[in-house]
Amino acid sequence: MGIGETLAEQRREAGLTVKYVSAQTRIRETVIRGIENNDFSMCGGDFYARGHIRSISQVIGMDPEPLVREYDQAHGGPETLSAVTAFEPEIPLRIRERRAPNWSAAMMIALAFVAIYGLVRVFSGDGTPTRAGRPTTSPAAQPTSATQDRSVPVLPRKQVELKVKARRSSWLDVRDANGKEIFSGLVRPGDVKQWTATRRLRILIGNGGGVKLTVNGKDLGSPGASGEVLRLSFGPGQPEPA
Repeated sequence: MGIGETLAEQRREAGLTVKYVSAQTRIRETVIRGIENNDFSMCGGDFYARGHIRSISQVIGMDPEPLVREYDQAHGGPETLSAVTAFEPEIPLRIRERRAPNWSAAMMIALAFVAIYGLVRVFSGDGTPTRAGRPTTSPAAQPTSATQDRSVPVLPRKQVELKVKARRSSWLDVRDANGKEIFSGLVRPGDVKQWTATRRLRILIGNGGGVKLTVNGKDLGSPGASGEVLRLSFGPGQPEPA
């Protein structure tokens, strides 16, 4: 018995219709019927075919891994992809990535200005009256707290934090900057997942309209349309604070 027949038989034994499975997984009914007939041509490639097998199996109450292994044996095993290729965005991202400011250079420039200003005051006398050989400083000459605050830069964020809240069922695959898998599986309505990484988080979303994202504390809402497959990448400086 092939993969498709196994899935179809289990679905019928569970008393579930193709329409119900489609609603739970956000996979089109025509694609599900094709898979049940061992036709994976509409899946869009081996990567998505494996994801569809996992999603359908979990909805109908099966362990997906034996079927995924059977699929790999029949189709030559998983594709060898680099992390950069696997997570290269298919659509333009709404968030523009900006380079973190060079705070080290800014600090050096600020310190240089302070040193020059101090030397000028020492050698010019600044016209300030003195008392007992020591200059008196008027209150107006004292640096204000606002001036001092502006000279201290805010250090950039060193980690990226990603929170996903599921509104509808969706397949997720989350990896770090080196391509190491952090999470791979189906989230259901009401599920909340959260991850933190030091450099970058890359996420593959099977249903862009079924989840809401919060990146570095900023609510981005749903990143795409219902049923849309998205590959997104976030770093510590994204998105820019509101």
